[in-house]
Amino acid sequence: MGEWKAPLSLRVRQALRAELEGYATREKRTLGNIGEVILEWAFEQLKAAGSTERLLKYKIRLPGTPLRRQEVHK
Repeated sequence: MGEWKAPLSLRVRQALRAELEGYATREKRTLGNIGEVILEWAFEQLKAAGSTERLLKYKIRLPGTPLRRQEVHK
């Protein structure tokens, strides 16, 4: 038998909702299901980072974006 789930309501920008719906459709998932997957993954990342400040400090390089050499601060 599956695990009991609790409802969660979020307010997001309309454009974000539309994009999420598009991804959900392409993956043959519901909006709620794709939201759950993303939320669980993001929460694990947050726990590993330790704070939202540390989490948001790191950015994921988008495909086609050139790598930039980071300066070393002394």
